[in-house]
Amino acid sequence: MIPHRAGAAGAFALLLFATTACGGSGGSGGSGGDGELTVMMYQDSLAVVQKDAAKRFNEDHDAKAVINEVPADGYEDKLRTVMGSGQSPDVFFNWGGGSIEPYVEQEMLLPLGATLQENPEMEEAFIPSILEAGKVNDTQYGIPLRGTQPVMLFYNEQVFEDAGAEPPESWDDLLDLIDTFKDEGVTPFALGGATPWTEQMWMQYLVDRKGGHSVFQRIQNGDPEGWRDPAVLDAAETVQDLVERGAFGDNFASVSYDEGAASALLSEGKAAMHLMGSWEYSTHLADAEEFAKGDLGYTTFPALPDGEGNPQAVVGNPTNFFSVTDDGETEAEVDFLKQTYSEAYVQDMVENGEVPTTTNSEEMIEKHAPNPDFATFQYEMVRDAPTFQLSWDQALPRSVAQPMVTEIEKLFNEQVTPEEFVDNVAALQ
Repeated sequence: MIPHRAGAAGAFALLLFATTACGGSGGSGGSGGDGELTVMMYQDSLAVVQKDAAKRFNEDHDAKAVINEVPADGYEDKLRTVMGSGQSPDVFFNWGGGSIEPYVEQEMLLPLGATLQENPEMEEAFIPSILEAGKVNDTQYGIPLRGTQPVMLFYNEQVFEDAGAEPPESWDDLLDLIDTFKDEGVTPFALGGATPWTEQMWMQYLVDRKGGHSVFQRIQNGDPEGWRDPAVLDAAETVQDLVERGAFGDNFASVSYDEGAASALLSEGKAAMHLMGSWEYSTHLADAEEFAKGDLGYTTFPALPDGEGNPQAVVGNPTNFFSVTDDGETEAEVDFLKQTYSEAYVQDMVENGEVPTTTNSEEMIEKHAPNPDFATFQYEMVRDAPTFQLSWDQALPRSVAQPMVTEIEKLFNEQVTPEEFVDNVAALQ
């Protein structure tokens, strides 16, 4: 998934590196900690939190943390270039999952398991399901640096009130609401089908609720036969059942999320619900402030009948991560990572509208969040989740992720049968 999160999603294609696996660092943080500690950051409005952290770090250390901001549209290409040039940064921003897997395979990143063992307060500082998302092949390579962005079910409270309806607490409730809102002349669910990563969210939750977290973990771990798990076929059949019921209206394939059309359907009362990442709140706050402050409701995705998945499990974007290049761990690099759970850092995040990934942040949110009610709901949703599945298009290598999203689009458009969908994604390598 791409918008309103820290940058373009997705992993890289297979990379050919010109240097050896442990190519040299451009900074001198790896040679004693008395020079520059280079930190490569994604450039956006939230980077102010990391820049302030660097200032605090520099007040107490001989090593000087230097933030190198790279524009959003060129970040992944720039990172790939510097990682293959022998001038890699000491610490760099990433999305975890498939985005760093090529570097792990080339042994260019420092495993952080020993760091967590030697600094147990670091491990204890973060919500477990979030920290877990910083692993590749069960090895820790990332430390959370930003807020969390779960996918949740948004709804228009006024539309629900007019229909005498309540938010769904079960799958049967959800199906009943489709009929309720169709009778009211309202599209049950807004869906930006012209921006097909939005459709992926439905598949993620349906697979997770039906088969549990392990189904996609098998796929993410490199076994394409995992797509043949019965939960995937069941999810695909459920998608087409929703389409045929009219859950998304008649023209969802031409509705764009990137251009704001799907969100506008919800805020204007033309749709009752919208399954979207937590950034949807900010979208409405910017484009429909009165609606965001008065009639925007939010809840969790319901459980499926006979589903093996935990109904508290979450999908979406756990967070972004800092990883360390493997040119010799230094005290300076570890001390810089410790900034990410300091009180000043977390407060900066919250005041900038982020929902932190650190434990025991309830009071910080209540005191400093722009919208404490929404931030608290989001925080508790993530805190209580037994698992947090990274968006599929970020978790998988790009060579698989891009055609997978296309296959999901074809499934929603009924251009393939559920069985053909399973065969097609299982064939992706």
